[in-house]
Amino acid sequence: MASTVRVQAPIGQRALFITTLAVPLTGWTVHAVSLHRKLSAARRDPLTGLLGRDGFTAKARQITDRYSDHALVGIVDLDHFKQINDGPGGHAAGDRVLAATATRLTAWAGSRGAVGRLGGDEFAFAVRIGPARRELRLTQLAALLAQPVEVDDGALVDVAASIGAACPDVLGTRDLSLLQRAADAAMYAGKHTGRAVLAGPQHATVPSINGRRAGRPGTDTLGAAA
Repeated sequence: MASTVRVQAPIGQRALFITTLAVPLTGWTVHAVSLHRKLSAARRDPLTGLLGRDGFTAKARQITDRYSDHALVGIVDLDHFKQINDGPGGHAAGDRVLAATATRLTAWAGSRGAVGRLGGDEFAFAVRIGPARRELRLTQLAALLAQPVEVDDGALVDVAASIGAACPDVLGTRDLSLLQRAADAAMYAGKHTGRAVLAGPQHATVPSINGRRAGRPGTDTLGAAA
C-alpha cells in the first residue's frame, strides 16, 4: 500500500509541474500572436491600408529578386494635392483622394503586386509585368488615377497623378533603391503631363541625396545634415 502511494505521488507532482509550465507558455503564445498581429498592422498605413515604407520595401525586393525580367517598380505622386487639401473640402477631401488612389493602385497591381504609401501623397508599387505589356499597363494606370474622386458631400474632385517606373532588365540592376531612384527621376520628367514615364539609363544617373532625386522636398536638409 505504501509503495503505491510512493509511485502515485511523483506522478501527481509531475502533472502539477507540467500544468504549471503550460499556463505561462500558453500566455506567452497568446502574447506572441498578439504582438505579431500588432506589428503586422503597424506595417500598414492607417488611412489607406497600404503597406508602409518598410513593409513595401520587403515585398518589393521579393518581386525584383524573383522576377527581374518581368518586374516593374514605380513611384506615384498626386499632382496639385495641396490645392485639394486647401480647397472647400479641406483635409477630409484630401483623405478621400488618398484612399481612392490607394484603392485604384491596389486594383491595378493585383494580388501578386505590392503597393505602399511612402508618405504624404507619394505612393510606390512593384508588380510583375512583361516587357511587351509595360507601356499599355502604365497608360491604363495613368487613366485610372486621373478619374475624379467623389468626396463626402457628393462633389467630384478632379485628380491627376505623375507616374515614373523602372525595370531591372532595362537598367541592369535589381537594387530596389536604384530602381526607385530612377523611377522617381522618370516621374519628375513627366510631371503634370498626364502620362507615365518608363525610366531609361539616363534616369539612373540623375544626382540624388539619400536615395532621393536632388530637389525633392526634404533632400536639401538631409543633405546638409549628412
